[in-house]
Amino acid sequence: MKQSDNRKNREHTIALYLRITREDTDKKDESNSITNQRKLLTGIAKEKGYTNIIEFVDDGITGTSRDRNEFNRMVAAVESGQSPFTAIIVKDLSRFARDHIRADMLIEEVFPFHDIRLISVSEGLDSANGEDEFTPFRNLMNEWYARDISKKRKLTNVVKGNAGEPLSPPPYGYTKNPDNPKSWVIDIEAAEVVRRIYDMYLSGKGSEQIAIALTDDKILNPTHYWRSKGVNRGGLKADKEPYYWNSSAVKKILSLQEYCGDVINFKTYSKSFKLKKRIPNTEENMAIFKDVHEAVIERATWTRVQDRHDNSRKRPTRDGEKNMFSGLLFCVDCGHRLNYHFNQANHEIKYFNCSGNNSRRSDCPTTHYIRVDFLEQVVLGEIRRLTRYASKHEAEFARVVMGYSQQADNTQRERKIKELSKMRSRDKELDKLFNSMYEDNVAGKIDDERFARMSRQYTIEQKELVERIAALSAEIDRQTEKAMTTDTFISTVRKYTRAKKLNERMLVELIDRIEVHQSEKVDGVHQQKLTIYYNCIGAIDIPEALTMPDITMQTRRGVTVAYAPLQKAG
Repeated sequence: MKQSDNRKNREHTIALYLRITREDTDKKDESNSITNQRKLLTGIAKEKGYTNIIEFVDDGITGTSRDRNEFNRMVAAVESGQSPFTAIIVKDLSRFARDHIRADMLIEEVFPFHDIRLISVSEGLDSANGEDEFTPFRNLMNEWYARDISKKRKLTNVVKGNAGEPLSPPPYGYTKNPDNPKSWVIDIEAAEVVRRIYDMYLSGKGSEQIAIALTDDKILNPTHYWRSKGVNRGGLKADKEPYYWNSSAVKKILSLQEYCGDVINFKTYSKSFKLKKRIPNTEENMAIFKDVHEAVIERATWTRVQDRHDNSRKRPTRDGEKNMFSGLLFCVDCGHRLNYHFNQANHEIKYFNCSGNNSRRSDCPTTHYIRVDFLEQVVLGEIRRLTRYASKHEAEFARVVMGYSQQADNTQRERKIKELSKMRSRDKELDKLFNSMYEDNVAGKIDDERFARMSRQYTIEQKELVERIAALSAEIDRQTEKAMTTDTFISTVRKYTRAKKLNERMLVELIDRIEVHQSEKVDGVHQQKLTIYYNCIGAIDIPEALTMPDITMQTRRGVTVAYAPLQKAG
């Protein structure tokens, strides 16, 4: 009796499948709203004698996607043979699916096999009345419509993106300009959090540490912050904890060039309108527009953060301990990084040595051993010497900095600009040559074989030319940015005039790399030399009058090491 009741309930149970896309929501298309679909389908289901209703709702998901959770859950129930319903009703077949292969398979094979009735209201389709020979055609047309819309949207995005209009919603820290939705303005509250993240990172904190600090301080994470402001960001999943930050969110904020005031379009692409997975684009295929909106983070600060990340300055020892010099020290002889260690007998003794010494990667003959406590004294002394130079000889220091940072760069930049101009002229010339050659081929002046051969030749040349133009443009942009940070570097140097202790932020803001020389024995004392390359200016000669204090240390029994400043880079 119980089984009979269950069967009876199942026969009177129908599944409503409701779906709406983000485009429907943006257009405020009430006819396709979930509320409208529910009202329409519920009424028709009752007219057909169904008393029990089960809903499956995919909100904000396209019909071409195979990652529709509720749709897949409904189909899985059917395929299991244990579905609690005997019929499915949809507003129209385009709500059901815009993938004709999958739609045809379900409608013609899966549903009939499991005795599932399909009703589509708009098309007047009811599988209880037998097969409809037009259904496969309708499914194909629904897919073609999706394909056509995808092409039109892509073309529109190409036009907008190449005109400098942001294609993506503003990142955390910005909001749409209420006077012009096509531009961004700073969101003061969120921008303060972004600046705090950058400041903490430059102070030596890692992304995980920053995330913990923000969580402890109960700062709303980006998802919940947007929702608290009533901002609809489709596709975002709700976190259970509104104040929980993870390191991935922090890393993303630290990587976004948009915080410099730039618009970057075409950062990702998809291979097909059916594949929703986005693939990272190469830089030459992106459209980058600089200084479009007000910057949250100064470009020089953003660049320093990227440099710190690229240099992996937080490489730990085997026990997980990290040092502020990690990733910053290089062997002057073989070019490999120096690795951070501690003495096994005395863990208070910490040191670096060359990773290329006695390794398969390199045959560096010496260890380039240097103690951390010795290194700290030396680098702090050199930074103090640099700040004295900047304060006592201000005009001269500015000229030296400008000379180091711009003289060579300007010469190279001018050469590269001329080279770029020639490349672009050749690119235009190839277009004209190809058009002329095509006309000659049509007129019979050039036979097909020769046209094909020359076309291949010009196509290969132009492809290589486009790649070289993109690479050279990127190099010019990097050199321009480097020149622009000179003033910032001078002000940064002055900031540390009274520094009494070395810290990681000081290293990140001032120093690009340090080359360590192998110590040499002179008059019974081992002399240790370093070449310090500062950000923006490289290695710099400081007047001998601004002397370095004597730094001497007993590094191990019977061995005295003294610092010997280099007067020339090398």
